[in-house]
Amino acid sequence: MKYVYHSVLILFAFSNVFCQGDIIYHPERALIATPSALNLEFDDVLFPATDGTMLHGWFIPKEGSRALVLFCHGNAGNISHRLKTIEMLHNLNLDVFIFDYRGYGKSEGSPSETGTYSDAEGAWHYLVQTMEISPQRIIVHGRSLGGAIAAQLASKKQAKMLVLESTFVSTRALARDYCAGFVLLYPILTYRYSTIDHIQKIHIPVLIMHSREDETIPFSHAETLYKAAHEPKRFVELSGGHNTGFMQSINVYRKALDCFINDYISKEQ
Repeated sequence: MKYVYHSVLILFAFSNVFCQGDIIYHPERALIATPSALNLEFDDVLFPATDGTMLHGWFIPKEGSRALVLFCHGNAGNISHRLKTIEMLHNLNLDVFIFDYRGYGKSEGSPSETGTYSDAEGAWHYLVQTMEISPQRIIVHGRSLGGAIAAQLASKKQAKMLVLESTFVSTRALARDYCAGFVLLYPILTYRYSTIDHIQKIHIPVLIMHSREDETIPFSHAETLYKAAHEPKRFVELSGGHNTGFMQSINVYRKALDCFINDYISKEQ
């Protein structure tokens, strides 16, 4: 992941705007496993993005669940690389709906910023309209690039809460961190993913988790996002690298998420 983001910024510095998407997104088509590898029951789901692109996801139910997590993953791989996350959320007594953006896994098309936003909104519509799940049971959770996508969705839909994990302020802010000398090139960044703009429009509980040791997205990004977020909000410091932090901090991570959900999900739901 560190290589991916640094490559993005180097690319920007040389003004090669036509290849930005190829560097930002690192999708893999082949699924390496399914939740059945964890002995979890799941539904294979096909649903449309808001622009009609057909997407693929998994719904992993938990009997007697207290809420449902709509999970937006990072920029590389596909949903099959998130089995440990699925298992952890399932063990926290949560239903999970995880989907692949266009161009990832079994989903059609090619990724783009507007496309990934459309994909997340399509996932929301599938849950609320097709499955008839109350928005007040939905936790929107985004990791890394998925945090920007989750924040954009939460700024438009009234979910119960938002979780941002290892998320950046914006691609432009990352460019400033790594390529400060190229300030005149910032206007050509066609991919914005401005989490900071979205989070200021959100008025639901927000949990932000980030590691000070994150080698890809500086810890200061999380601090900036937290400052911009409205109350109620909570900040949890993890440890470990960008791709490994949630597992290296699993006890802190689980407890923080569990307490946050307990505090804001009604037991009557």
